[in-house]
Amino acid sequence: MGEVESGEELLQMLKHSTPDLVLLDVNLPGISGIETARLLKKEYPAVKILTISAENTAETVKAMIDEGINGFVSKRKCREEELIDAIHSVMNGMEYFGRDISNIIFDVFVAKKKTSIVTEEFTEREKEIILACRDGLLAKEIAHKLGISINTVNTHKQRIFQKLGINNTMEMVQYALKNGIIRVSD
Repeated sequence: MGEVESGEELLQMLKHSTPDLVLLDVNLPGISGIETARLLKKEYPAVKILTISAENTAETVKAMIDEGINGFVSKRKCREEELIDAIHSVMNGMEYFGRDISNIIFDVFVAKKKTSIVTEEFTEREKEIILACRDGLLAKEIAHKLGISINTVNTHKQRIFQKLGINNTMEMVQYALKNGIIRVSD
């Protein structure tokens, strides 16, 4: 439909015709892309927003997601094919986040989880068991290393599985790594 230079110009243009999709940068003169997204979602909730920006810090990505955007791709990493895929995905009702943006979202999620109660769900002994499993130790080896019985190791593992709603060691280790309970090299 058109191209504008600022959030204010976009809002003026929308008074005359409403597009299905807006490609929005974060860095705009006047009101920011974040504020523009907020106003768009408030005044024109049916308009889909795909952010295309070189401004892809964790704070910016989180702020744009909080405003209800439908996707975000980095100007630095986005090739033509990815932009076309992003547009098609968003227009088909899905969200689209480029790989580097997805990594930022994951990092924000993990950082948030690290400060949440999830890390406090486990006793120190349970964390030791998780670490030993991460290192590939079997129940017998864990028992020897920690000076406890194999039955005690298995009891701790079962409690961990119950807390997480899982039923195997691999899922437990993946969950613990993904949620910052343990690191790859503790």
